[in-house]
Amino acid sequence: MTIRRRAFLGTALATPAILPALAQTARYPERPIEIIVGFTAGGGTDLDARSYGRALEQRLGGTVVITNRPGAGGELALGAVARAKPDGHTLGTTNYPGLLTLPIERPAQFRMDDFAPIANLVTDPSAITAQAEGPFRRLQDVIDRARAAPESLTYASPGIGTDDHLQLVLLQNAAGIRLNHVVFQGDPQLRTAVLGRQVDLMGLNLGAVMAAPQGFRILAQAGATRSRFGPDIPTLRELGYPVEMASERGIVAPAGTPPAILARLREATAEIARDAEFVRTLESRFTEPAYEPGEAWFTRLRAQEADYRGLWQRSPWVQRG
Repeated sequence: MTIRRRAFLGTALATPAILPALAQTARYPERPIEIIVGFTAGGGTDLDARSYGRALEQRLGGTVVITNRPGAGGELALGAVARAKPDGHTLGTTNYPGLLTLPIERPAQFRMDDFAPIANLVTDPSAITAQAEGPFRRLQDVIDRARAAPESLTYASPGIGTDDHLQLVLLQNAAGIRLNHVVFQGDPQLRTAVLGRQVDLMGLNLGAVMAAPQGFRILAQAGATRSRFGPDIPTLRELGYPVEMASERGIVAPAGTPPAILARLREATAEIARDAEFVRTLESRFTEPAYEPGEAWFTRLRAQEADYRGLWQRSPWVQRG
């Protein structure tokens, strides 16, 4: 009886501290949840966010709205998330390595400490793609042309400091070549520029190109190994260039989001990542599911930040393209 009474008293004393958090979680969400995406509609990040948003609605019982705020390689969107009220009603998509590289290259509108990580969801290797009817049949054709006529070729990407741009930075260093870097706001603009022969090449994620491959030839991709979705596409490493680069796409909330709400979002996201329909949706777009829980995800990213600071010291990508 004494043990039972002590247990009851302990629970009763803890209840006043627990009740506000429980009540807050029970009411959540009180209005539509906004997910801010840093790139244009129709691109890989946008499509992933929309798939995630639909699945989140099913688990939280509310409405999820996707807002596209393209510009500055995703910085505008991440800055908006960093400044948002931390109540769980504003979330944002992240793109690695931009989440790390943007604050390295300039005084950005955000820092990693401005976010509470929910989870990483997807990985998609960078790729180098040309117009299918153009002169480049393989990557070596590009290398040969670039060596013969430095800076004569144009390479388009969705932003400075994105994985697709840094793929170029690393390849230039490894191959001893120089290409002209041209920035567009998102996938649709890149595709149009290549198909219209306004640019020679584009850096765009493998999944994004493979989802709509008409008119394109993928010369190489920067994954650690060949992709199951494109087993005939060589990696840069096997072609002799020690370059690995991919886009990792995840979800964050503003720092300071109440722990109870953050826990609910993380739990729902873990369920979504295990959901067979969600996984099939990602795979149908030729992207690899890569769920990683929030804290473990950010711990890994913080460890990798030093590598990008070292790259910035060796090849400051803003000044050198």
